[in-house]
Amino acid sequence: MPDLFTPEVPAATTAAGPRALRILGLDLSITAPGIACPNGDTVTITAKQPGDWRLMEIEAFIHTVVAEGVDYAVIEDLPTHAKAAGITGMVHGAIRLLLMTENVPYVVVTPATLKAYATGKGNADKTAMALAAFKRTGREFADDNQCDAWWLRAAGLDWYGAPEFDLPKAQRDRLAKAKWPQAVAR
Repeated sequence: MPDLFTPEVPAATTAAGPRALRILGLDLSITAPGIACPNGDTVTITAKQPGDWRLMEIEAFIHTVVAEGVDYAVIEDLPTHAKAAGITGMVHGAIRLLLMTENVPYVVVTPATLKAYATGKGNADKTAMALAAFKRTGREFADDNQCDAWWLRAAGLDWYGAPEFDLPKAQRDRLAKAKWPQAVAR
């Protein structure tokens, strides 16, 4: 079995042979979490409930995606110096508990690592992230939450040996800063 930091992890297999990895990208917040589903679709959850009740809506939506099959989740880490970190932390806790309950391994990637992976610069802004996605794949997003979630999914696919596009080695090497779970047989 590959060790924790071996990027050449084989694709998951089924009785019918190899299948694509199912990576879920999560840019979590209480107001508008961005989700990149395993099939590549992106969505922003616009919770309708007030306050903490939004946690239930967010968890229910993500549970629906997880129930369809997820091999790994890639989550953008909490903001370090923001008042919103406490509120966003509640969302992280609810979703991490869901993933653990459903036996979905996950990794937390810092915003600087994600930005450096996507653009080559750890301090890139939201426009640079969107532009990098457009240049690589022609993708456009409804908002920056979907864009970040999409890059998180792309990072997971790349780390586990199934990149959807080429990036310079220096950008790909930035992913080693995260503590990726080992490949698991499913």
